Amino acid sequence: MIKPDKRTTEQDSKYNALEKMTVADLLKNINREDKTVPFSIEKNISRIEKLVNIIVKQMKQGGRLFYIGAGTSGRLGIVDASECPPTYGVPHGLVIGIIAGGDAAIRKAVEFAEDDTEQGYKDLLKHKINAKDVVIGIAASGSTPYVVGALKKCSAKRITTACITCNEKTQVAKYAKHKIEIIVGPEFVTGSTRMKSGTAQKLVLNMISTAVMVKLGRVKGNKMVDMQLSNNKLVDRGTTMIMRELKINYKKANGLLLKHGSVRKAVNAFTKS
Repeated sequence: MIKPDKRTTEQDSKYNALEKMTVADLLKNINREDKTVPFSIEKNISRIEKLVNIIVKQMKQGGRLFYIGAGTSGRLGIVDASECPPTYGVPHGLVIGIIAGGDAAIRKAVEFAEDDTEQGYKDLLKHKINAKDVVIGIAASGSTPYVVGALKKCSAKRITTACITCNEKTQVAKYAKHKIEIIVGPEFVTGSTRMKSGTAQKLVLNMISTAVMVKLGRVKGNKMVDMQLSNNKLVDRGTTMIMRELKINYKKANGLLLKHGSVRKAVNAFTKS
């Protein structure tokens, strides 16, 4: 385990006297740092690829994907998980985000929740975690006790584990079979891992969930054909998809969509009629 003062995420910012910078300089420098994040992720593409293939395989056998984290990391996992059902029409229990401190911690930090080494696995047990599932621990520091404890127990139970961290040789990586280490360097504000580290985690989560859903057949061409029709914008988008696919007018396409409930079902029903 690396010492706290050796963690890249805790190293002193490259910039000083931030309070003396103009707003323009603050924004330019933050943006300059943010631009480095995709290049750090690029070094991990092959590891992310292996993890995606494992998740797809497990899901086809009835498994689920769990994200578990604390603070910003936990919130990012919950955001990614919560967007899968409306975007791809999958069940809410297929991708699950868990945060230290429970749902209350999504909006407001729960004191010392991340320091409990036992609670992470207990929270997974509430979902009847099993060997078909995949658990990804998200921790910028790589040392969050809540996440480390959960991965350690999962590993012992032969549950597939992975991690997304922004430091090397961490405790979460020790108990993760699939290690994704995105080293983005010191934060613009020293230690503020909601910045570059959070951006890196968000991008990797986007890559994982999107690639998994594509490989599960939830995208046709480049369209979200199974998206839930939860607002007028999405109804209009779905109607336009059907118009273009079937070469029919808006009114007819809209009627098909509302009747069948999804773009995929509407197109299949029309082509079979």
